[in-house]
Amino acid sequence: MAGTFGAIWGVFGLSIILIRGFFSVLPPALALEETSFTWVHWVGLVISLIFMGYAEGYKGFQLKFSPRVAARALYLQANPTLLRIIFAPLFCMGFFHATRKRKIIAYAVTTMVVLLIVGVRQLPQPWRGIVDVGVLFGLGWGLVSVWVYCFKAFFGKAEYIVSPETPDA
Repeated sequence: MAGTFGAIWGVFGLSIILIRGFFSVLPPALALEETSFTWVHWVGLVISLIFMGYAEGYKGFQLKFSPRVAARALYLQANPTLLRIIFAPLFCMGFFHATRKRKIIAYAVTTMVVLLIVGVRQLPQPWRGIVDVGVLFGLGWGLVSVWVYCFKAFFGKAEYIVSPETPDA
């Protein structure tokens, strides 16, 4: 029972983190309505959508992050500890009780995302909004892929789930 609670909390808590990120970039993206676009802006918007959809949504989330989250949530369900349950969203993201490589990747990607957020905030409109529209697309794709992988993992279609990359797995 505790493991199931931890797994649900992990996916739910991670979803909250991603949804918060989604809504934090929404205002600059919506501010694009008040901006007149030139052809350069339209090309930038298309490039942003294609790049972020592919790099963030497909390559980052769908192929790597989401299957790992599902695998770690399943691992947590079978191997609960108080620490893992309390910090289940961070556990599912690979911040602790993970292989050295997984922890390095988790911390490096998080640092890179924070630095990119700081950098994008310095861009003037409409460029900030253009980048943020791409981020919204990638984050939305990522959130849906997390839910799909976790649903399939918990309801018996987990034959393709990757390693949870824990020290004992």
